[in-house]
Amino acid sequence: MDIISAFDEANSAGKQTALATVVHVEGSSYRREGARMLIAEDGQITGAISGGCLEGDALRKALFVMQERKAKLVVYDTSNEDDVEVGFQLGCNGIIQVLIEPISNDKSNNPISILKEALSTRHYAIVATVFSLNRNSPQVGTCLLLKENGTIVKTIRDDRLVDIVAGDAKTGLMQRESSIKNYVYEESELTAFINLIKPQITLVVVGAGNDAMPVVKIAELLGWKVMVVDGRSNYANTKRFSSGCQVIVSKPEKIFSEINIDDQTVFVLMTHNYNYDLAMLRELIIRNVRYIGVLGSGAKMKRMIEELKDQKLDMDKELPKIFGPVGLDVGAETPEEIALSILAEIQTVLKGGTGKHLRHHDLPVNTHSKEELKEIIRK
Repeated sequence: MDIISAFDEANSAGKQTALATVVHVEGSSYRREGARMLIAEDGQITGAISGGCLEGDALRKALFVMQERKAKLVVYDTSNEDDVEVGFQLGCNGIIQVLIEPISNDKSNNPISILKEALSTRHYAIVATVFSLNRNSPQVGTCLLLKENGTIVKTIRDDRLVDIVAGDAKTGLMQRESSIKNYVYEESELTAFINLIKPQITLVVVGAGNDAMPVVKIAELLGWKVMVVDGRSNYANTKRFSSGCQVIVSKPEKIFSEINIDDQTVFVLMTHNYNYDLAMLRELIIRNVRYIGVLGSGAKMKRMIEELKDQKLDMDKELPKIFGPVGLDVGAETPEEIALSILAEIQTVLKGGTGKHLRHHDLPVNTHSKEELKEIIRK
C-alpha cells in the first residue's frame, strides 16, 4: 500500500504526518468509506479521498491537526453549491465526512501501523474508527484492529469502549462487510466506521508474451499483487518484467506449490499455447478459484470445455467462474485496450459491478440510500 511506504519514508526523514480517512458518505461521492490519504508536514500527499477536489482543503486542515495533535472531523457538503464552508461547487451531490488523525511516530499502535498489520497477511481484518458527528467534541479516531484469528489490537486505553466496538467488529468480520454503527457512550453520541480490510487482490497472469506486459502494468497501477507464470524462461524473466511482480517459470501442474489461492486470487490464461492453457485450466477448475479468464476465441473456449468434459470433469458446475473469451466488450483492439478490457471484467466480478453504463443506473454513483442513513447523518 502506497500510504504505508510513504509513511515509512516520512518517518525516516523525521516528518510529521496525518491520516485522512473517509468515515462516512451520504449521497454520491467519488470515493467511498475507507478511502485514505496520508499528508506529510511538507505538503506531500499520498492516496486520495476524492477525485482531487477535496485534497487541497484536507491538506490545510491536516497541517492544523499536526500542530494541535488532535484528531478533527471535517464535513464536506457537496450537494449544496452555495455552501460557504466548502465553497468548491463540486456538484457531487453528497455529504462526505473525513476524519483526520495525527500520527504519533513514537506510538507503536498508531493508525498507520494498524493498517500495516492488517495488510501484512492474506487474511481479512477489521479496522474500527470512532468519531463524533459533533465536530466540536473530542474525536476518538482509530480504535482497534480485529484479526481473523480473533486477536484484538487496541489503539486506545478505554477498554470499555473497545469492548463495545469489538462486538460489532466481530460481526463485520464474520459477515465480511463494512458498516456504520451508532452508540450512546457516557452521555455522548458516537459513531463507528467498521472497516473490513480485504486481502490484496492477486492476479496471476499465465503467459509472459508482449501482450501480458500492459496487463501487468495496469494491474500494478490498481495496487494489485501480480505474478507472471510461463514455461518459457526466455519470456518469463525479470528483464522483461522488471517491476515488483513475481515471475515463475514452471509447468502448469507444478506452480501451485508457489501460489496460495484464496478468494482474492484470480487467473488470466494468455500463453497463446493451447496445450499449456488447457493444462492450466484443468488444474484450476479442481481448485477454488473465483475467476479464470481465458484469452482467445469462443471456438477455442468451446473446444477446451469439450476436452475437459471428455476427461470426466464436471464443467457445467465450473462454467460460472470461467470467462472466455476474456474481457468486457469495450471495442478493444490493441494490447493495451485488451488489457483494460480484461482488468475491467475482473474488477466487475470481484466488486460486484454490472459492467453497464453508469448513466443507466437509477441511483447516483457510489451512494447509500437516505433511508439507511437518516439516523446517522444529522444536517
